Amino acid sequence: MRCMSSKLKNDSPTGTPWCYYPTESGFTVQSTGTNSFVLAAKTPNPYGTNISPLNVKYSSNGATLLLTIGNDDRYVPPVNIPKKPSTSTESLKFTSGTIGSSDIFSFKVTRASTGAALWDTSIGGMQFADKFIQIATYLPTKNIYGFGDHIHKKIKHNLDRYTTWPMFARDIGPDSGSALSTQNLYGVHPFYMCIESDGKAHGVFILNSNAQEVETGPGPHLLYRTIGGRIDMAFFPGPTPEEVINQYLQHIGFPFLPAYWALGYQLCRWGYGSLDAMKTVISRNQAAGIPLDVPYADIDYMNHYEDFTEGDNWSGFPAYTQQLHNQGLHLIVIFDPAVEVDYSSFQRGINADAMFIEWARDDQVPHNIQDQYPMAKNTKIMLGNVWPERNTAFPDFLDTQNNTNVWWAGEFAQFHKTLPFDGMWIDMNEPSNFDTGTYSSMEERLANAKLSCPISGPDSSLDVPPYPTQAVYQRSGEYLFSKTLCMLGKTARRSRNFYDTKNLYGWSEARATYQAIPQVTGKRSAVISRSTFPSSGRYGGHWLGDNTARWEDLQTSVIGVMEFNMFGIPYVGSDICGFNGKSNEELCLRWHQFGAFSPFSRDHNSEGMPDQDPAVWPSVANAARIALGFRYYYLPYLYSLHYNAARYGHTVIRPLFFEYPKDEETLEISEQFLWGSALMIAPALYQGQTTVHAYFPSDTWYSLQPETYGQKMFSGFNDVNAPLSSLTPVFVRGGFILPRQAANTTTTASRLNPFEVLITVKTNAASSGELYYDNGDDIIPNDNIEQHPRVHWQFSFTSSIVGGVFTGNCETCSTAVKPPTLDTIEILGYPSAPNFSGFKLDGSSVTLDMSKTSYDASTQRVMISSKNLISLMALKKKFTLSFSNN
Repeated sequence: MRCMSSKLKNDSPTGTPWCYYPTESGFTVQSTGTNSFVLAAKTPNPYGTNISPLNVKYSSNGATLLLTIGNDDRYVPPVNIPKKPSTSTESLKFTSGTIGSSDIFSFKVTRASTGAALWDTSIGGMQFADKFIQIATYLPTKNIYGFGDHIHKKIKHNLDRYTTWPMFARDIGPDSGSALSTQNLYGVHPFYMCIESDGKAHGVFILNSNAQEVETGPGPHLLYRTIGGRIDMAFFPGPTPEEVINQYLQHIGFPFLPAYWALGYQLCRWGYGSLDAMKTVISRNQAAGIPLDVPYADIDYMNHYEDFTEGDNWSGFPAYTQQLHNQGLHLIVIFDPAVEVDYSSFQRGINADAMFIEWARDDQVPHNIQDQYPMAKNTKIMLGNVWPERNTAFPDFLDTQNNTNVWWAGEFAQFHKTLPFDGMWIDMNEPSNFDTGTYSSMEERLANAKLSCPISGPDSSLDVPPYPTQAVYQRSGEYLFSKTLCMLGKTARRSRNFYDTKNLYGWSEARATYQAIPQVTGKRSAVISRSTFPSSGRYGGHWLGDNTARWEDLQTSVIGVMEFNMFGIPYVGSDICGFNGKSNEELCLRWHQFGAFSPFSRDHNSEGMPDQDPAVWPSVANAARIALGFRYYYLPYLYSLHYNAARYGHTVIRPLFFEYPKDEETLEISEQFLWGSALMIAPALYQGQTTVHAYFPSDTWYSLQPETYGQKMFSGFNDVNAPLSSLTPVFVRGGFILPRQAANTTTTASRLNPFEVLITVKTNAASSGELYYDNGDDIIPNDNIEQHPRVHWQFSFTSSIVGGVFTGNCETCSTAVKPPTLDTIEILGYPSAPNFSGFKLDGSSVTLDMSKTSYDASTQRVMISSKNLISLMALKKKFTLSFSNN
């Protein structure tokens, strides 16, 4: 079937295709069953023969509606997602139909309560060949969020133009400098959320790991294409944005819980020439009073860039690591997946029957290269070229016998005996390969010492498929295998094609690395991965990749952090100050003021670039001390958000529209965000900026900036001061209780300080909050957080003209956890002066420390303090602190 062409009108939307498929193209119904259909192909597919018969089936999993298009023999990603049933006050309905007056099959997914059509495929164009699958739908509104991994200049997609977003894991840095970059980045996330016209939200997830793309545009419409597997869809009814994410995470799995120290500030660079250079940078930041928990080592520390080795200039690294531990710090080092094929780690892998990505047949192996390596000779292992000086092999982390993952964990454990690192940073796992070439004949191939992939003949069917997607089309002269391995490679112990599983490589390495932690360190840790896939958040976090030191990258980092929370990876952040290029004082300062509020907070820059750690500039050191000091002060709240996310499936960072979906102004806000429901951050993101034009949804908001502390903010847009020498604009919402602890320069120290709570009053409403506290780095038994020792306090505060009542209930109380006492209570927005001599705890009088206790009538701020005021130990299941007003 040919596409239909038409002459474009002068006022056509940007990107309007000049050629399109007829609406009445697709399949007819051959037979029906219970919640199922068998379809027959009616119209041709331009990129292959449509599969016929084709099965369609749908079902409910709690409130989630599941839909599969494709036969049982089609490839399905082996990610073992839990698919727990979801709950909702809303339900979805599937109905089949035909397009217009034709007999072409279509379907709708509607919201039962309103009849709103969430998906409507009567737009037509459905195709399902072996290597070209397409489905399109009308959308209920233009309010579309998600899809990744890309750079989005605004959090909301622009559906006034046609835009195609390819999704195919690739080693390429984000391009925030262009007005629009649709470049596919490191990971694949075929998930989006839509806010309907009445403010209700729904989400849609497509489980597929082949190269794929989504087109959005006027109508509004969405068109999804993939070149393999099948379409496995999940529709989530919400109806609130946070409920959509909860339902999505019930489906794909809850995020991991990072160690407490992993929420501290982290400092890294590529280009430490020696251990002494690293020591100098760490020491000067400690001397400047910068809170710091995690120094890093990039590939510089390795011997010739070989995993699990230590270079000559780093001979004192183990002793220095112990010194860091003695100071309460922790160390994360980098590991790349590719291992050189001529040293002991690789040999141990061969001996352990670990698998590596292989050629499909022996006659495809370039023996002139392979036979140079005795360990790899007589194998089909596909050799590549990455950082090590000689050829490398790529572990097959999808090994169906798990030998590869056992070997991988063993390598970590053995190296940990030499270098007692605390966390793992896994890079280059798209996977990336340098200088992948092409060949059309074996003679041509043997002349190339680099990995080459076939572009003609029968072996090229996977590397040069009929429709390679925009991941290839947007770069002239490239192929699916460019910068990676040949698609014809075999994975999953030779049971799968790399063509199908490539996008799972980072996911599978993160899983293998996460599962190694108990054997390696015996403690809870953190894994940071560059390449991700749905459910990667179960095993680790993500940094936003090799960004550039420019203002545009700072701006898009805010969106990236919000999006990856939507993708179920809340432990996320950008390279503070920028990775590529030369940073500058003002940019680095503003980036710290934002980065201090990213769950993963790390300064990192590239080889050959000037130092950009905070201590380089006194002004940046000052701003970092202030912003990170605030972060450390409120780490108990941030950690509680992570614990809640890991236990129940939630975001940590969220856009404003998550809390105010019926406020249309919030649907467009890209440069403000929330910690949970309570803290709003409005960073300065532009050169020379002195104020932020911040939006305050209709609610009670209090400023936490020192200059206006406790001041109520008007609803709507406000110009708030954003000094270089003060705190990032941050505001707290009325009706909440936030736990906190006095800040130190390490989390190891700050965890020992007495607890405080900040209570924010909202008129005619109770305030509530919670505190999760555990041992900080203990392994979660059986990876089941319900078995994890913790104390979980639920707080409530109510007030009237008579007085106030602050209560606590310990929902889970383990005697194995010893939290500090709660010594200080701050209340904002309290309209009356308390009688400080009349406080009672569980009916008994309390003596307050009047040197730290006060009421300011002008700001309506109460401070209450007494040493060991309230015990939060397990034996104390409940408490009630009450007081009357003067």
